[in-house]
Amino acid sequence: MIEVRFHGRGGQGAVTSAELMAQAAIAEGKYAQAFPSFGPERRGAPLQAFLRISDEQIRLREKIYEPDVVVVLDPSLLATGNVNAGLKPGGVLVVNSAKNVEAVRGECQFNGRTAIVDASKIAEEELGVPITNTTMLGALLKAAGHVDLKAIEKPLAARFGRIAEKNLRALKRAYEETVIEE
Repeated sequence: MIEVRFHGRGGQGAVTSAELMAQAAIAEGKYAQAFPSFGPERRGAPLQAFLRISDEQIRLREKIYEPDVVVVLDPSLLATGNVNAGLKPGGVLVVNSAKNVEAVRGECQFNGRTAIVDASKIAEEELGVPITNTTMLGALLKAAGHVDLKAIEKPLAARFGRIAEKNLRALKRAYEETVIEE
């Protein structure tokens, strides 16, 4: 089983990201679950969302404390919270940032496998808004796999309708532009 923890702020789409990945995994015949954890439920408040993907039925129904992957949608959370807490050895930290890998690692005191993409810039250019959920899915897919890039297209179309193509473009561009360092 692969466990992913998303860190974002209300309104950035972390919950949507987890749900879309779960739907793509299920479409591939896997088992998946996605669910949020909110503090104060308001736009801009820090939140976490969780994703599990497995080839076998998932019986766990709790937060993910030791993820294989951590995805950070808002780079300001690197300094304010311990986003990489519990990240398994060999796990990967996937971050939306315009900074280089060394700067991001220094900011959150992490020395492991790190994937960086300027998802905010891509979202602004492709979508016209700084909502990085689908953009960060491209980075997640490149850094950790779990589902095929093609599998995400149908859930994107169902969720975003007429703007699905823009979201898919942003996702694919992030996939191409993500930098990964061991």
